Amino acid sequence: MDAHIKKVYVPMTETGFYILLCLRKPNHGYGIVQLVDNMTGGEVKLAPGTMYGSLSKMEKDKLIRFVKEEEKRKIYQITELGNKVLELELKRIERLYRNSKEKN
Repeated sequence: MDAHIKKVYVPMTETGFYILLCLRKPNHGYGIVQLVDNMTGGEVKLAPGTMYGSLSKMEKDKLIRFVKEEEKRKIYQITELGNKVLELELKRIERLYRNSKEKN
């Protein structure tokens, strides 16, 4: 993973995190919005402009790839690089959580 990708995506925005998490299976933008809403009990709302901008940037940076188009919806899936970035972020979050629980 090159330094640019690490610098831009770690730590990750909440939008970026949920997009990669949701694209472990092929999905489209509106499907991602619905999944995140369900996952978070409505606490996280992905704004369409922010999400579609993130999808475009992540595709350009090769974290996700276009799979196909269905009913005028672009279907994307996470790439190997995207999985590596997601794993780095998950480890970072786990470390933060673990550290917050340790007694000083």
